[in-house]
Amino acid sequence: MPQSEPGPARLTVFLGGPFKGLIDPVTGRLREADRARYSTLIDAFEDRGWRVLSAHRTEGWGDALVSARECTRRDWEWMRDCSVFVAFPGRPASPGTHVELGWASALGRPTVVLAEPGTECAALVAGLPGIAPVRLLEYTGDAAQVCRAVTEAARTGAATTDVAGTGAQA
Repeated sequence: MPQSEPGPARLTVFLGGPFKGLIDPVTGRLREADRARYSTLIDAFEDRGWRVLSAHRTEGWGDALVSARECTRRDWEWMRDCSVFVAFPGRPASPGTHVELGWASALGRPTVVLAEPGTECAALVAGLPGIAPVRLLEYTGDAAQVCRAVTEAARTGAATTDVAGTGAQA
């Protein structure tokens, strides 16, 4: 029996992006500006009734880091379980997030890649809309814009046009 398309209130969003490379070596926690970027999106997603999977929050913003094995297992399970993957590739690029982008693409998971202004995505990220349900979006801090992109990605399987105009770099 075919399942009905999930409504926005039933979405599960996996929010990924740089983490361990952003931890302040003095405090052992994510820097406040970086934490605020993730918290703003988490709050906006949860305000819409969406379930949010976030290593940043789950690991206490740096207070409760898990092993590489546990992180990999958990994030793989989250990728399989999420409705939409939303990710910051990072500046500098986050190797872990790029692995997750590969998983999402291989699984056909609708994905919204958030590129910060002035940041060019790696060529293999910029080219993903040509082979997978990926939408590139310039992130300006507008959580409502991201929520609209997530809703559209869940509804259509993600737009495959590069709405950010991000270029590719080798």
